[in-house]
Amino acid sequence: MDVIKFYSVSDEYGAFSNFSAYPIKLKGKVWPTSEHYFQAMKFLSAEDQEQIRKAKSPMLAARMGRDRKKKIRKNWDSVKNSVMKEALLAKFSQHDDLKNLLISTRPAKLVEHTSNDSYWGDGGGRGKNMLGQILMEVRETLFTCAD
Repeated sequence: MDVIKFYSVSDEYGAFSNFSAYPIKLKGKVWPTSEHYFQAMKFLSAEDQEQIRKAKSPMLAARMGRDRKKKIRKNWDSVKNSVMKEALLAKFSQHDDLKNLLISTRPAKLVEHTSNDSYWGDGGGRGKNMLGQILMEVRETLFTCAD
């Protein structure tokens, strides 16, 4: 099976990164990137969510989402994968070019290749690659709907 690795937005498949500049519409608002949405959903406070939504960059949104001075949702660990899937489904269904790119990778394995993250990424080879796994789930959903 082919393996497609991605990480940086400047890579060939950089659009798969949550930092790529594809706005999404969810919960009645436009989010600059899927990273903005994902990080904001860590918090129950509408004010905290809105501050992250308005962050000037996905990197800033990510930093704000890691701020533990704010009160994180108690159930975050149990819902974070479904929040990520919600964000990615929105991203890839709301942008036809992205949907086509994602579907065109079938049946390759998608891997967020980074030593910086062993949960969402492959941790340099030993990680869970949850972002890649969820992208492959989204790819199958969109492919099935396209038939």
